[in-house]
Amino acid sequence: MDILYLDQWLIVINKPSGLLSIQDGYDLSLPHVRTLIEPEYGKCWVVHRLDKETSGVLILSRSEESHRVISVLFEQRKINKTYHAIVYGELIETQRIINLPLIINGDRKHRTRIDLVKGKAASTSIELLHSNRIISEVKAMPHTGYTHQIRAHLSYIGHPIVGDSLYSSKVSINISPELINRLALHSSSVEFIHPFTNEPIKINAPYPSDFLSIRSLIK
Repeated sequence: MDILYLDQWLIVINKPSGLLSIQDGYDLSLPHVRTLIEPEYGKCWVVHRLDKETSGVLILSRSEESHRVISVLFEQRKINKTYHAIVYGELIETQRIINLPLIINGDRKHRTRIDLVKGKAASTSIELLHSNRIISEVKAMPHTGYTHQIRAHLSYIGHPIVGDSLYSSKVSINISPELINRLALHSSSVEFIHPFTNEPIKINAPYPSDFLSIRSLIK
């Protein structure tokens, strides 16, 4: 696990796929981010979460004050997050904004669902980066922060993320697990004004090897 940024207030890591962001509620023995960070860097707080299978940028605070301040920045949408995903198909529009209301735990599988009546407003900007028409690499920028937002939005418009068994069960195209055997979603970067130094911060997380492998099919 690589440290991407470190100061007296923050630790920013490149979380590997398969590692929990927070402690599992059922099996407390499973490793999670803090169990790997705290032995070397001391007590820290997870400010936001990534799904277990998602790799990439994750911010932790190093004090209660920092945790409070960074949490407010997230609530105020002052931390810009960018994700890269490998999806099925090729988007008709190279750029679009998906404005579709979401409801969390919308079915028996606890999926986030589009619900035009009861859902809460949610917005994700999508940009097509590369495509071979069978699969594509897209950049996704969520403007709201709901669980599985990117996964639900992309699935609803007909471009579910490769390896997403929860949202792409009807896809007939098979991708070799030797290339990637998990959700092909990577938290690529975060950008914000540092709340304690007022310096502009942009942190990029390199692609892991499995993401590079499937990406090589496109480029």
